Amino acid sequence: MTTDLPITPDGLAQVRAMLSTGRQPPLGEKLGISLVEVEYGHAVFEATPDGTSYNPMGTVHGGYISAILDSACGIAAHTGLKPGFGYTTLELKVSFLRPLNDSSGKIRAVGRLVSMGGRAAFSEATLVNEKGQLCATATSTLLVFELRPRKAVANPADGAS
Repeated sequence: MTTDLPITPDGLAQVRAMLSTGRQPPLGEKLGISLVEVEYGHAVFEATPDGTSYNPMGTVHGGYISAILDSACGIAAHTGLKPGFGYTTLELKVSFLRPLNDSSGKIRAVGRLVSMGGRAAFSEATLVNEKGQLCATATSTLLVFELRPRKAVANPADGAS
């Protein structure tokens, strides 16, 4: 006898469901980075960095810029996943072209899936300021892997020990 396993949606369906419910990736919530648009092979994030994202020189920290670019690259790749597969970033290369500061306004990172293979994906992203000036670019290599079922974790509220 076989058991019918639930079919997980593909990557694009997963991200569209997240976007339609207003859910954001947890790191994005923490940093004020929002996924605003998604299609197959395409993801757009927006943010308005504030003083909490600045370095001591008064410009936006490179880690913040890297985080929004990594998110754009990753979600663009996520849209290309088959059901039952996941990904993780193997490599991220960021080129900083123009500083971001209090006059940069809303920033926009656009990610694009370049290639999706059985074990690796490649994506790229650009980041522009509110004036449309290119401020940073990124390329990303991502490991694609089959997801394994996870063991259920007992919830202490259920009285299990």
